[in-house]
Amino acid sequence: MAINWFKYSAPTTFYGLAGKMIPWFAFSAAILFAIGLYIGFYVAPTDYQQGEFYRIIFIHVPSSILSMFLYLIMAGYAALGLIFNTRLSSMMATAIAPTGALFAFISLWTGALWGKPMWGAWWVWDARLTSELILLFLYLGFIALHASIDDPRRADRASALLAIVGSVNVPIIYFSVKWWNTLHQGSTIKFTGTTMHIAMQQAMFIMLAACWLYAIAVVLARVRSIILERERHTKWVTELPEVK
Repeated sequence: MAINWFKYSAPTTFYGLAGKMIPWFAFSAAILFAIGLYIGFYVAPTDYQQGEFYRIIFIHVPSSILSMFLYLIMAGYAALGLIFNTRLSSMMATAIAPTGALFAFISLWTGALWGKPMWGAWWVWDARLTSELILLFLYLGFIALHASIDDPRRADRASALLAIVGSVNVPIIYFSVKWWNTLHQGSTIKFTGTTMHIAMQQAMFIMLAACWLYAIAVVLARVRSIILERERHTKWVTELPEVK
């Protein structure tokens, strides 16, 4: 039997679907976080150059990847909401922003923890670090701009323009180590292969999957709250058991 997925593009139907998916994503994220951290901090060997300090990458790298990808997804939803005037798309963009900002902050903070013993400084105006800091400001700017406008539809349009324009910063972050002579090291895992120990690779990919699942669970929970807030005067919301 064919499933009409388009019906879930409406807040009324997506609300229930999101509620059913959240526990699965949250539980899976918790399990993978536990496995990934165990492998990363107890199974993976000590790096011969960086010693034990390298283990911060198991948090830093997934956070950095999520901070970039979530921004592109946020900008994509914002663009869909702006072009097709779809309510749920704009709500999704609004729900993604705080989680993306959190990952950008974790990326910068863990990068500073790694940079102090490796570079001798908490912060340098390196191209990748600076562009990642700009990404955090773009997230915060999106959140602040949306919150500063009382009309939700006008807020969606204004913040969507900021998100779309700001998306140009994502490829700058990714290619910065190739375009400029920076202190930040390039990618260790490439399509041509890697020299990382198998346990390091396992920890890295498991933590990345855990971060993705966590992000999905949190965004779904947040978008449900946004739906309730915006649709609070509609009949279907007033009839919900959790609202009564």
